[in-house]
Amino acid sequence: MDVRNQMLSDLLGRDPNFSLGQKFYTDPDYYKLDLEHIWYREWIFAGHDCELPKAGSYITVQIGEYSVIVVRDSHGSIRAFHNTCRHRGSRICTAEKGTAARLVCPYHQWTYDLDGKLLFARQVGPDFKPADFGLKTVHCETVAGYIYICVADEAPDFNAFRATVEPYLAPHQIKDAKIAFESTIIEKGNWKLVWENNRECYHCAANHPELCRTYPEAPSATGVQGMMDDEETNQLWKRCEDTGLPAKFNMAESGQYRIARIPLLRDADSYTMSGKPAVTKSLSSEVTASKIGAMLLFNYPSTWNHVMIDHAISFRVLPISAEETMVTTKWMVNKDAVEGVDYNLDELTHVWIETNDQDRRIVEENARGIRSPAYQPGPYSVEHEGGVMQFIEWYDNFITPRLKGEVAKLSRVA
Repeated sequence: MDVRNQMLSDLLGRDPNFSLGQKFYTDPDYYKLDLEHIWYREWIFAGHDCELPKAGSYITVQIGEYSVIVVRDSHGSIRAFHNTCRHRGSRICTAEKGTAARLVCPYHQWTYDLDGKLLFARQVGPDFKPADFGLKTVHCETVAGYIYICVADEAPDFNAFRATVEPYLAPHQIKDAKIAFESTIIEKGNWKLVWENNRECYHCAANHPELCRTYPEAPSATGVQGMMDDEETNQLWKRCEDTGLPAKFNMAESGQYRIARIPLLRDADSYTMSGKPAVTKSLSSEVTASKIGAMLLFNYPSTWNHVMIDHAISFRVLPISAEETMVTTKWMVNKDAVEGVDYNLDELTHVWIETNDQDRRIVEENARGIRSPAYQPGPYSVEHEGGVMQFIEWYDNFITPRLKGEVAKLSRVA
């Protein structure tokens, strides 16, 4: 059976109360379909405005086979281009980040302006038209300090996401923050396993002693059920909204993204071992109220985020192969905060460095078990794994119609 038909059949026949079949986590052909129908068609979180402080500042992002340059141009706008020279295809920017007055291909020195126009190509003949060989653009949008890119020819609407999350994010001034620390790890497991692990805290007590000092294990915090009825959460929402901070649970109709504030344990302000702020200088001058908990933003397939009074943390998920996933974590603080004066880097990062490594081990053991011929889908805990079920429901709802359309098209051609 054609792999598209097989994947479609597996999705149509799955039990929504059980985990996915083995191929969804291990098969290279299923992985390619994930890339084609999700990663190459959706908005992907790339980084933050504050990582591009001046004209020529750039970062590179690898989405499947697509290498992308995200750069601030000479007018201050953030743009994105395919990182492939229009000459013979070499990558232009080979570093993960940097600053350049022009984008120069290291192979034959074809040179591009920061707006993608070809400025110089050596000895190409009198009939050569530079205007025909500018860098190919990638869709790029920014919202409240977050940069998103989409490699599809036509990108999905971004406005609904912007309208939902901007009121929550904007007061925290992440656009003007700075990156205090960045960490990238490779988890030897499928990208969906990384997300499934993130979407529940059923595993937290046994695996995350540092995180559990401040982060609640309650399904209402990590999942999608019970939050509206939780008294402590509702009290937090009222306190925050009385000071002008949006706080209530808000989820897209499609289930692709959700945002809300949650209370932290023991009256904590931040993810530290003591629960006290890791940074003495607040992240934003606009947010002065204390005890605002943590704002959680989840946006499939590429990012989850935590924003507190003193700092913010973004997590970016990028697939490498059927059984490898890159997770990049960035800790952001007030742009004027000074390390060693306003914050101690170890105190700021300790909880999530430990938690990330613990999650890496969990995902890798999960992946090893799934590879066994004895594996078969198992039942979710309805009480604790509602968030996982919601993620898989989103995945199913997004990829199934696209597979159906492709299978129908191929059938007509045949």
